[in-house]
Amino acid sequence: MERKAVLFISPQPFFQWRGSPIRVKFNLLALSAAGYEVHLLTLPVGEDIPLGKVRVHRVANPFGVRQVPIGPNAWKLFFDVLLFLRGYRLCRAHRFTVIHGIEEAGLIAAVLGKWFKAGAIFEKHSDPFSYKGGWLKNLLLRIYARVEKVAARRADAVIGTGPGLVEQVTAMNTGTPAFNIPDIPSSLEDASDENRETIRGKWGTGPEDVLILYVGSFAVYQGVDLLFAIIPEVLRHSARARFAIIGGSAKEIAARRRMLEAQGAADRVVFAGTIDPDRLPDYLAASDILLSTRISGINTPLKVLDYLKAGRAIAATDVPANRLLLNEETAVFAPPESTAFAQRVTALAKDGEQRQRLGRAARKEYEAHYTLEHHKARLMACYEQVCGARNGAAHRRTNS
Repeated sequence: MERKAVLFISPQPFFQWRGSPIRVKFNLLALSAAGYEVHLLTLPVGEDIPLGKVRVHRVANPFGVRQVPIGPNAWKLFFDVLLFLRGYRLCRAHRFTVIHGIEEAGLIAAVLGKWFKAGAIFEKHSDPFSYKGGWLKNLLLRIYARVEKVAARRADAVIGTGPGLVEQVTAMNTGTPAFNIPDIPSSLEDASDENRETIRGKWGTGPEDVLILYVGSFAVYQGVDLLFAIIPEVLRHSARARFAIIGGSAKEIAARRRMLEAQGAADRVVFAGTIDPDRLPDYLAASDILLSTRISGINTPLKVLDYLKAGRAIAATDVPANRLLLNEETAVFAPPESTAFAQRVTALAKDGEQRQRLGRAARKEYEAHYTLEHHKARLMACYEQVCGARNGAAHRRTNS
């Protein structure tokens, strides 16, 4: 059997509970299950988790960095240089079939792939301009957009995590084939009825209460201001409604709790902080309504995939990001405006039959499109094209 080996380069902390590292984990598991010898090259920051036969290589950490922020920044640039140097040494020591780079590591993969005659894949996870800030950050984002275009041009294939990102790649006019490989839910675990009831009891939620849950960061693009604007409105119009919030830092939670206290709404809101992704299914199953208040962005909201798997009713803002995964069969929609959104959530809280119908449709959508087996099949289609093209090119060189 022909040896197939992959160098997978991830320039994010691994493992951490956020979108890119979660997706990287599933990529690694899928590749390993498909028979590839997998080497992960990543940062010295993050948790060590079981990955079977995957070999993990971490670059040095001479300054003892413990956190690397999301988006372009000086620490990421520093570690990107170390990733390139370590990647070069690994390519000298091993013969890789494919070099697969996430985000800016796509350029590293493309360069090393050309030098060492391996297939190169650039995987794009985000729209760089969704991180807009001050003039310096915006300048870095423009530079990064150029890096993306070079990486796309030099790679053998580009993977986008949603149709919006694939459209961005297509608009670059590089001629490189682009594959839409959507995310899957953040955990492979299933909820248990026992844990579901324990959570509802811990949160003081009775059998007749309607638990409305939000999962996510407190970033502006997630619609966190909209979320906290609707809570008092829904609680005023629905006596059985209760809210729970998963996510946010201690400082962010304290500020939002004070705001709710000033409005007399804090006693029916639970702040759970950060929950391990493998425990998240139980919390979602304990809920009756799941909220996606996203207001901007074109990439797929990972939490919505967890929502679909949970088989619970979803209330979502009517924006392109939510429409990537949801439709009228799986969610109720409202404009990203507090009065309209609060009205839709309140109506859903009072309609148990609609919640049941939406929940069943959501679970069916997950089973039809977003399991690990679906992810593996899509990823292998990309790899087969890259490896097939490389083998064809090598055969032509041999016979020329």
